[in-house]
Amino acid sequence: MAPMTPVTPVTVVGLDAAGAPPHPALAPVLATAGLVVGAARHLAGVPVPAGADSIALGPLAPALRRLAEAVDAGVPAVVLASGDPGLFGIVRRLRAVGLPLRVVPAVSSVAAAFASAGLPWDGAAVVTAHGRDPRAAVNACRALPLVAVLTAPGAGAAELGAGLIGWSRRLLVAEHLGTAAERIRAVTPEQAAAETWADPHVLLSLADAALTDSARDRVAPGGMRADNQPAAAPAGGWALPEDRYAHRDSMITKSEVRALVVARLRPRLGRLIWDVGAGSGSVGIECALLGAAVLAVEQDPGAGATIRANAAAHAVHVRLVTGRAPAALADLPEPDAVFVGGGGVDVLPAVVDRRPERVVLTLAALDRVAPAVGILRAAGYTVEGSQLSAARLADLPGGSIRLAATNPVVVLTGERQ
Repeated sequence: MAPMTPVTPVTVVGLDAAGAPPHPALAPVLATAGLVVGAARHLAGVPVPAGADSIALGPLAPALRRLAEAVDAGVPAVVLASGDPGLFGIVRRLRAVGLPLRVVPAVSSVAAAFASAGLPWDGAAVVTAHGRDPRAAVNACRALPLVAVLTAPGAGAAELGAGLIGWSRRLLVAEHLGTAAERIRAVTPEQAAAETWADPHVLLSLADAALTDSARDRVAPGGMRADNQPAAAPAGGWALPEDRYAHRDSMITKSEVRALVVARLRPRLGRLIWDVGAGSGSVGIECALLGAAVLAVEQDPGAGATIRANAAAHAVHVRLVTGRAPAALADLPEPDAVFVGGGGVDVLPAVVDRRPERVVLTLAALDRVAPAVGILRAAGYTVEGSQLSAARLADLPGGSIRLAATNPVVVLTGERQ
C-alpha cells in the first residue's frame, strides 16, 4: 500500500492590534502560501507573496470554500485574524467545516484589556455579544462579579450598560486596544448607556462583593471565585438545609421542595430568574449559585435585609427590588424564568404577561391550584404539577427514630408553548 500523502493544514495566525511584529512563524508560512485569507486591514499589514491568491473577508462562505479547495489540492493556505483566533474567533468556524488547522495566536483582546487595566483575570468569565442575542452577556454581567464581554456594533458598552442599570457594577470600556489611541474608561452603567463608543471595544464588568467572613474563603480578592470556576456548579451543592439561611418563622422554601423548584427553573449562566415573594431568598440564591442572574422581589423591608445577608453569606449577587407584586414587576427586565413563592394566584397574570419561558409556583392551599392552572393554560402554557410531601428523620427518646411529616406543597410548572 502506497503511503498516504500528508495533509497540509491551514495556518491561522493571530495579529496584534497595535501592529507589533507578528509571530516568527508567519514569515515562513507566508513565503510558501498559495492562498491568504483575512480582513482587508490584515492583508494590507503583511507581505502577501506576489503569486498568492488573497481573499478579503466579508461573507465567510466563499473563503471557507476556497480554503477547502486549497487543502484538497495541497496548496498551503494562511488565515490572518485578530489576537487569539481561538477565543470566540475564526478557529471555531474553520473547525466546523472540517479543515485541518495549525494555530499561532497573538495576545487576545481580552488579555490586553485586563493587562491595560492592571487586573488579574484568572477567575473571570469571558462571553461574547457578537452575532447573538446580547441578553445572555448582560445576564452574565448581572450574575457574576468579573466578566469580560467581546462586543459588536449594536451590542456594545452602551447597550450592555443600559441592561445593567440597577445593578451595582463598575464598567471598564477598553477602546483602540494596543494602538496609540488606546483608552480605558471606568464608568457606571448609566454613563456607559449615554456614551458612543469606538468599535471594536471590550467591556469589563466588575462587582465589589460585600461578603461576610464565612464567604471570603470561596472568593478571592477582586470578587472572583478562588477555585477559578466563575459559573461552575457550587462545590457545596444546592437544595441546602434550611439552617444554611437566615429566615423568620420558618418562612422558607423547604429543601425538598427547593430541589424540584430549582430544577424546574433551569438556572444557568446567561439566564435571568425572577424570585417573586422571595422571603429568605433561598430559591433565588441557589439559582445564582448555578450561574443565573437573579432579581428578588420582596415587599417586606425586613425580609429584604435578610435576603441581602443570605446572598452575601453564599457569595452571590442577587438584586433586590423592594415592593409589592404585581406592581413591583412593571419595570423589571425580561425574565427567562419566574418563581412565584409569594403572592400566588394574584401575581400570575402579571407574570405570564411578560412571557417567560417557564413559570414555577408553590401553593399550600389546594383551592388555589385550579385557578393557577387556568391562568397558565389561558396564557398558552402547558402545565405540570405534583404534590410534595416529605417525612424527615427525627430522634425519639431512648434512641429510636421516627418520621416527622412536613406540610405538603403543590409545585406547578408552566412552560410556554
